Amino acid sequence: MWPKREAELVGGGSIYWVIKGVILARQKVVRLDEVIGQDGIRRCAIVLDPEVHRTESAQRRPFQGWRYLTPKDAPRDLAKGRAHEIAMPPELSQALAEIGVR
Repeated sequence: MWPKREAELVGGGSIYWVIKGVILARQKVVRLDEVIGQDGIRRCAIVLDPEVHRTESAQRRPFQGWRYLTPKDAPRDLAKGRAHEIAMPPELSQALAEIGVR
């Protein structure tokens, strides 16, 4: 599937990571690449900025497919170096590490 609102994604949009029902991080969308599979079907490859921005925790049911968050619905980024930030549970840190998020 190709997103209908491509310009919004590439023009400053992000992918938000929902982990065990909670948004915890986001990555900016750099570009969308067209990929044609061996089956001849056109697909969308999402190229993400390698920097992961931790966000405030926000409950969100896992979903499949495209969802667009309005600025009022998107969790804010955590300030870098917040001294009072509570450490993540070990199992969550492990899950993030397994998918390449640090």
